Amino acid sequence: MNIAVQSHVRVRPNGGVSVPSTCPRRSCADRPPGAINWLSLSPDGQRLLTGSEDGTARLWSTADGQCCALLQGHESYVTFCQLEDEAAFTCSADCTIRKWDVLTGQCLQVFRGHTSIVNRILVTNNQLFSSSYDRTARAWNVDKGQVSQEFRGHRNCVLTLAYSAPWDLPGAPCMEEALAGGLLVTGSTDGTAKVWQVASGCCHQTLRGHTGAVLCLVLDTPSHTAFTGSTDATIRAWDILSGEQLRVFREHQGSVICLELVNRHVYSGSADRTVKCWLADTGERVRTFAAHGHSVSALKYHAGTLFTGSGDARARAFDAQSGALRRVFRGHAFIINCIQVHGQVLYTASHDGALRLWDVRGLPRAPPPRPGAPKRSLSRLFNNKVGCAAAAPLQPA
Repeated sequence: MNIAVQSHVRVRPNGGVSVPSTCPRRSCADRPPGAINWLSLSPDGQRLLTGSEDGTARLWSTADGQCCALLQGHESYVTFCQLEDEAAFTCSADCTIRKWDVLTGQCLQVFRGHTSIVNRILVTNNQLFSSSYDRTARAWNVDKGQVSQEFRGHRNCVLTLAYSAPWDLPGAPCMEEALAGGLLVTGSTDGTAKVWQVASGCCHQTLRGHTGAVLCLVLDTPSHTAFTGSTDATIRAWDILSGEQLRVFREHQGSVICLELVNRHVYSGSADRTVKCWLADTGERVRTFAAHGHSVSALKYHAGTLFTGSGDARARAFDAQSGALRRVFRGHAFIINCIQVHGQVLYTASHDGALRLWDVRGLPRAPPPRPGAPKRSLSRLFNNKVGCAAAAPLQPA
């Protein structure tokens, strides 16, 4: 098992990105109160969770669009959220992480210890991992809410993280003890990624080579390879066991904001307004997806289709094999921060405070596309600014 959580980066109007160079405590100034920073779907697809600039999170039913619960308690904006079948997790600029009951909306646990903005969390195997602007990552016991390990060594904010479970790592006798708890990989604005032994908290490797902040990373479990994207406009592949830099992907003209690894292909979204597809094993660029009017802020591959979200307030669907643009989803008023796909529905969460659901049944499930397929788009709108209100009726795009 490997799980990666990528950093959300602010996209500027000129197409650049805003990356913290210091570790601020908290700030809500000039933040749209209803803006949605993240979206998470439950594993069964029956609920979705949004985290917002107003310090709340909301649980929604995907079946009828009703708000099931309003999760209140954070004292500053919610940066990220993760939804499991029985619990919801949120992290915030108030330096805390919270665990919530998905049926009642009650806060079950508050995780305290970070001293600055908690940027990302990752929940797996009864462990919770967090990254913070306080320059640390931490591991917590989910049930007790206590820190079980602290990872110190980065010289600046920790933006992104990924985890590889021990059973996915080689079983060499000399490595058994070191890898017993798995490996945590973190990326920072100090320009490095670090590999940590979860059991001991020791730094296993420091991955040096980037000349800018590491904004995103993904792990390839079979090859023990990490792919990192940076403000230096490159993607780099690393052996997380040896720390060796394996290859550098150079063609982007702007910061690499998001990454997706599918079928031995790496997809990278950039501030240069493109997505590029690369062969993971060689670094060869095989395809470029253009047509964006602004930085590419989110990526999701699903059933032969590559979905993108952009600072131009539009989502797009591309044929992943040919690169052809299949559809443009219009309706948001500001940058799309997060996208998810479940079944035949595309979910887009935006800084405009709206969560939109789009019917993508007209899109081809695999190349080649079906000629004359009907095109449908917006199916339902959740507006975060009006609280727990019923969804709007079915609307055409």
